Amino acid sequence: MASLKEVKTRINSVKSTRKITSAMKMVASAKLHKAQASIAGMLPYQQKLDQILSNFLSGDVTVESPYVARKETKRVAIVTFSSNSSLCGAYNANVIKLLTQVVEEFRSLGEANLLFFPVGNKVADAVKHLGFQPQDTFATLADKPSYKEAAALGQRLMKLYAEGEVDRVVLIYHHFKSMGSQTLLRETYLPVDLSQVTKKNDTREPGDEKPKDAYRSDYIVEPSPEQLVADLIPTVLCQRLFTAAVDSNASEHAARTMAMQVATDNANDLIQDLTKQYNKTRQQAITSELLDIVGGSMK
Repeated sequence: MASLKEVKTRINSVKSTRKITSAMKMVASAKLHKAQASIAGMLPYQQKLDQILSNFLSGDVTVESPYVARKETKRVAIVTFSSNSSLCGAYNANVIKLLTQVVEEFRSLGEANLLFFPVGNKVADAVKHLGFQPQDTFATLADKPSYKEAAALGQRLMKLYAEGEVDRVVLIYHHFKSMGSQTLLRETYLPVDLSQVTKKNDTREPGDEKPKDAYRSDYIVEPSPEQLVADLIPTVLCQRLFTAAVDSNASEHAARTMAMQVATDNANDLIQDLTKQYNKTRQQAITSELLDIVGGSMK
């Protein structure tokens, strides 16, 4: 059995760890509230932008855009969102696991035909561990998502796709639902699937019919609906990338808050167990001393 000094030292050590995990939980929680506020402020704009695009696509609009053209997949770009630091549970491990699956899926194309755009230091290290060299790192976008940086990355990806440098762009990120629920998603960023955009924003009840030219009664369009949709798609793509960055950032803080809460609870339980062990050992030592005194007095 450990001595009283050893148990006391371990109790103090666990208490110090508990202070750290508790402080990290409060910091992560504060950052999570800020990220949730960003999502709440961005969501109405995102929904309205998608609704406008969906309204036009529901009509007889022929879209001519380089970002909707489907190509034979010969070269793939993979954009993966992770955190810059650890201590957030299985958040990064799940991202890296899905990234590895995607890499294995497209490995037959050849290593030279896989381009990686890691957002976060953890996934950047994972890409190097897999034997690839990232095109660039976006650590700032992972910590403090900004539309300017997300739009710059989006425009870079769109340029690569339009010029035929890549034939598909894949997104991997966490979608924030609640404090205890973050869903890991894999989505096709390019080419744009316009049918999915319409389906996602179709709020009609079964049996309802919407006139194909309904948008004409809501909007005065110049120079033409087709041109407007073609110009709107890049904006939607940039906003979509920014949404993924904010979603991922909020998910990271939620995962870290939960992980630090669990660590703090475990520290409390361990302190209770060690305190009981300390008291029991101390009581045994006192009892032993009393028996020695009593035994000595009876001789």
